[in-house]
Amino acid sequence: MARESIKNKVTITEIAREAGVSVPTVSRVVNGRSDVSPETRARVEDLLRHHGYRRKPSAPGDRAALIDLVFNDLDSPWAVEIIRGVEEVAHAAGVGTVVSAIHGASGSARQWMTNLRARASDGVILVTSVLEPRLHEELRRLGVPLVVVDPAGSPALDVPTVGATNWAGGMAATEHLLGLGHRRIGFIAGPPRLLCSRARLDGYRAALEGAGVGVDDGLIVPGDFYHAAGFEGCNTLLDLAEPPTALFAASDQMALGAIEALRRRGLRVPEDMSVVGFDDLPEVRWSAPPLTTVRQPLADMGKLATRTVLRLALGEEPASPRVELATELVLRSSTAPRTA
Repeated sequence: MARESIKNKVTITEIAREAGVSVPTVSRVVNGRSDVSPETRARVEDLLRHHGYRRKPSAPGDRAALIDLVFNDLDSPWAVEIIRGVEEVAHAAGVGTVVSAIHGASGSARQWMTNLRARASDGVILVTSVLEPRLHEELRRLGVPLVVVDPAGSPALDVPTVGATNWAGGMAATEHLLGLGHRRIGFIAGPPRLLCSRARLDGYRAALEGAGVGVDDGLIVPGDFYHAAGFEGCNTLLDLAEPPTALFAASDQMALGAIEALRRRGLRVPEDMSVVGFDDLPEVRWSAPPLTTVRQPLADMGKLATRTVLRLALGEEPASPRVELATELVLRSSTAPRTA
């Protein structure tokens, strides 16, 4: 992708003249440098906002063009899939990628923002994280475009988002189990703060209601997308007076944790319980048994988010401000017709 110049309403020279400062001073403000007095910075930033000036991507020979890819945590295989998609597009565009984890802590987020200002990033891709309003405003002030993948909450209207059809995926997984004759279907949920988690749960509920099967809240247990939550959630369901005959976990990792809980109790998948996951991580096709799951195009989500943030960095509008890529039910050996 050619590195084009952004067409700003005014030039840095005109901003410098209006602010009564030198052109290098305005350039330092635009690039987030710290060697500018607070009073001068505030005056220049006010003018940049007033004139709608957008920072230019780095020019060849100036500094390496960079985008920041920010996760809440990096200890999940699905993060690797998103990174793979981001890297593919960024590499083809000659753009470097800085990967960070902010761990949901405000102090960590502030340190990340300090580092971002120092390296003058051309854009940010934020994944399933909540960015404090103050930090979001700082990105806007610096003219750094932002794209959110799988937003944790409702993002600002001016922030493009990329996600998957989580509601449809939750419904498809549950309808598959209903079609196999299962009526007591357990659900291990994801973190309720995430929109994708709530959508998968809503899809599960909609499928049950559509089939005339009442939603039993006792069959819904909390989770956090990780193996241990799937293990614990499955044990909770197995301890019920009438355990479910099938289980839908809101992530592949929780599905694998549930399968381990079943194995330790001497129960077989799918003979004693059918299990469905969500994500289609590479490892689940090699699990025992291979996992039926809902594929969400994680790498494609990363690719689209990168293309979008690069368009924004060039001063272009995104093709669409809200995009949901299609999910797909992938049938393997972990589900079977109800036998009892």
